[in-house]
Amino acid sequence: MQGEPSMDVTRLLRAWGEGNQAALDELTSAIYAELRRRARSYMKNERPGNTLQTTALANEAWLRLVNVAAVDWKDRAHFFAIAANVMRRILVDRARARGREKRGGAAQRVDLDQIPDISSRREPDLIAIDEALNALAKLDPRKAKVIELRFFGGLSVEETAEVLNVHEQTVLRDWRLARTWLLREIGGR
Repeated sequence: MQGEPSMDVTRLLRAWGEGNQAALDELTSAIYAELRRRARSYMKNERPGNTLQTTALANEAWLRLVNVAAVDWKDRAHFFAIAANVMRRILVDRARARGREKRGGAAQRVDLDQIPDISSRREPDLIAIDEALNALAKLDPRKAKVIELRFFGGLSVEETAEVLNVHEQTVLRDWRLARTWLLREIGGR
């Protein structure tokens, strides 16, 4: 979604941020399909038998985003970066709740093999990834953000570079280093 549609979404986000409710209605039809597509990609990493469906994840994320007060939406990429964070929180919160219910059993699983170019055959759970990402964020916030935007947000290298205001090569370098760090961190648990 480059060019014209992206500019239209940016215009609608800004109008909505200024309180225009009609812009919110237009925005919903303009981006909801993309939000569902991204939710579907997250759900591919969920454990079998998970009761949360793609539509439910997209709906819950949308409701949380709509209820955010006074966000200065920069553009479409900024919106999806925040949506990625919201979906990550929803999935991690559900995994923690399930873990509490089962006293640690059957924790939610994420297959890191689904990340392009990852060479691990392990299936670390989502909570471990979240904890490792939080640790990485303390060491190098940008690298943690790259993982969040690409893995949880489904953003392309170009979109990630735009959100972080860095060069695409920086994103690729951060992506490789952060994945390696995360795999080592999760593998040591």
